[in-house]
Amino acid sequence: MSFIKKICFLLVLSLVACTAVSGDDNMDDTVKVRINDEVFNVVLENNSATEELIKALEKGNVTVNATEYGGFEKVGELGFSLPSYDENINTEPGDIVLYQQDKISLFYGSHSWSYTKLGKIDNISSNELKEVLGPDNVTLVFSLE
Repeated sequence: MSFIKKICFLLVLSLVACTAVSGDDNMDDTVKVRINDEVFNVVLENNSATEELIKALEKGNVTVNATEYGGFEKVGELGFSLPSYDENINTEPGDIVLYQQDKISLFYGSHSWSYTKLGKIDNISSNELKEVLGPDNVTLVFSLE
């Protein structure tokens, strides 16, 4: 093998090793949320709130008893606080946000307010989500599995 080929091989090997060690800087972790009998993937944001949420989920499922609010969301007490960095955002159906550091809101409609975004339910339409959530209170069970 020529000297140039050896150097190229070592560079590629180094890049592969660095990638394996450092991981992906874009957090694309997912968690599950069970709503009634249906389970959905939640694609998480990359922030300190989701890092702490994952730590809580490593100890066990997190259950949120959510009530109807405003005709566009279900909101409930988390049972503990998470770090927040609230910013004014326009929510969309499927968005899951942290409100006042200890409440979780799951949106089936849109709203604009100051929240810390936690994630978004993957691959569900607003109509499907509204049907799953129904008009009454709902239990949201977050898990790693």
